[in-house]
Amino acid sequence: MAQHTLADNNFLVPNATFIVEFIAFLIILAIIGKYVVPRLTKVLGERQAMIDQQVKDAQEAKHQLAQAQESYQNALTEARTEAAQIRENARAEAQRTIEELRTSAQEEAARIVARGDEQLAQQRSAVVRELRAEIGTLAVELAEKIVSQRLADDTSVSATVDAFLAGLEARDTAATTGDTA
Repeated sequence: MAQHTLADNNFLVPNATFIVEFIAFLIILAIIGKYVVPRLTKVLGERQAMIDQQVKDAQEAKHQLAQAQESYQNALTEARTEAAQIRENARAEAQRTIEELRTSAQEEAARIVARGDEQLAQQRSAVVRELRAEIGTLAVELAEKIVSQRLADDTSVSATVDAFLAGLEARDTAATTGDTA
């Protein structure tokens, strides 16, 4: 019996309790493996798929953000270029308008000067006509006075001419005084 007790107390030799516990362990392990692990695997797979999808969405969003920033920069550059072109066109248009106005003003000034020259020429020709008529009249008067006086006396002819010239000067002085008044 001593030997039998030894075998009962030896922990290396399996007894019936150990075998039942081992079989219960295997059954529980099989149940866990068949029912619990697949559900956990499914839930973990879904979470992993969700995480992968979120990572993919984040990368796509990051890519879209980069594209949007690039598009924004391109649009900004294009807008700046267009604004510069509009400013340059406005400057050119302003310069062209200034040149047109300057040319128009010069043409107007030339037309005014030409009109003034024309009026001056007309007034000059009118004055010349008046003077010719007056000189003709005066020449006739002088000739009458000279003829009416005696031609033999040089001093009397000379006095007649001097009187005529004094009359002309008096008329000229009166005409000049009348024009300025």
